[in-house]
Amino acid sequence: MHTTSIQELADVLLAIKDKEFMVRFLSEIMTPAEIETFALRWESVKLLHRGIPQREISKRLGISLCKITRGSRELKKTSSAIRTLLDQSGLAQD
Repeated sequence: MHTTSIQELADVLLAIKDKEFMVRFLSEIMTPAEIETFALRWESVKLLHRGIPQREISKRLGISLCKITRGSRELKKTSSAIRTLLDQSGLAQD
């Protein structure tokens, strides 16, 4: 992983305050397939956080159990940024 590039990208993303501009930026920097993958991973962690079983998530979203298991492992960590965001935002309740 390119730590400097990730840190720089985090700075860029934090600087964007306009939602529509953020959507444009993400649409320009990622391919449609990358956006779809990213969105499915986000949806899967929201469902996991709500307690939906992995096999049901796999059927609902049409993604592999491997991708879902990664999210599940991250949510189990005490230092999980994903879990912290979901707990604080209430987004998992959608």
